[in-house]
Amino acid sequence: MSQVLALIGLGNPGAQYAATRHNAGAWLVDAVARSAHTELRPDKKFFGLYAKVRVGDTELHLLNPTTFMNRSGGAVAALCQFFKLAPEQLLIAHDELDLPAGQARYKTGGGHGGHNGLRDTISALGNQKQFHRLRIGIGHPGDAHQVVNYVLNRPGKAEQTAIDDVLDECQATLPLALAGDWAPAMNRLHSFK
Repeated sequence: MSQVLALIGLGNPGAQYAATRHNAGAWLVDAVARSAHTELRPDKKFFGLYAKVRVGDTELHLLNPTTFMNRSGGAVAALCQFFKLAPEQLLIAHDELDLPAGQARYKTGGGHGGHNGLRDTISALGNQKQFHRLRIGIGHPGDAHQVVNYVLNRPGKAEQTAIDDVLDECQATLPLALAGDWAPAMNRLHSFK
């Protein structure tokens, strides 16, 4: 299995979206950059905020696209082309309605599950779906008609605490995932409550 060399956090750009549920993937990338004492900086060629950090033994590309969620694929594809990365070398962090706040799951491959950021990424990668995902639970509003409003709003205080706690756990398992030790990474993350 190819080693993961890039962590990409899906979200929407701008202050008005920064604290919204849809940006949970971007929050993880921000946290990894902070832990490495590095700042993500605008990079026009990647259509986003970029940094390179070391996590464990891995030199890791960090990217938060600033193209809006439904255009995330262009940024992902640009990063892949520039660094000659294959889809299986990517770990894409994104918000996940099907998991409650406070849970996260690693997954490899699969469809987009209605997530516009994943849909655009799969399309931009030439329908390649074999990238790794880190699904960060944000819960579901209970009604499909409320989803757009829900993901574009801020989580409540208890919900935010639960998400922050699982983001810490994601970071703790990241060196295992990057090293290709998916089983222990999944065992630890998936049993986190």
